[in-house]
Amino acid sequence: MARVSVQDLAARARKAQPRSGRTRVVLIDGPAGSGKTTLAERVGAELGAQVVHGDDIYEGWDGLATMWPILGHGILEPLARTEHGAFGRWDWHEGRRAETIPVPVADALVIEGVGVAQRLARPYASLVVYVEAPWELRIARGIERDGEHMRAQWERWNAREDRFLADEGTRGAADVIVDGSLPYLD
Repeated sequence: MARVSVQDLAARARKAQPRSGRTRVVLIDGPAGSGKTTLAERVGAELGAQVVHGDDIYEGWDGLATMWPILGHGILEPLARTEHGAFGRWDWHEGRRAETIPVPVADALVIEGVGVAQRLARPYASLVVYVEAPWELRIARGIERDGEHMRAQWERWNAREDRFLADEGTRGAADVIVDGSLPYLD
């Protein structure tokens, strides 16, 4: 497991060949609460890139199995054709798609979330990063963010994400594995 800096990850992304048209896509995957969003925001800022969040793609707590049409058909495939992508943000409170989030062709794009580096997505990625942290830390982060009343959902999600990530071979396919329990270096 690497302790790499945000600048190092951004440099790797810049040096990598674009695999989605002219866009270098950085996929940051790993279990919920591991630190993907924090890392993605920092890498995105370093690259001057848009950050797309898996939480905006999933159709609720059961969304892992149904994310490919949005991720693939709405974002990655259009970019590979050097066309702008877009998708409707999932509104977790309303249980439906909300406003459209444009994903324009750019030099770089960061996509973070559980399952974003699934097998179908990896051919479009210039860099795949897997962030991991112990379950105790991840559930504590989740409860801090969402509240104790969401513990059962987090536990249910954890079982699903473990199976999904294992079935997809995501960790083994990563270019870099990052310890999300440690502070990220600049």
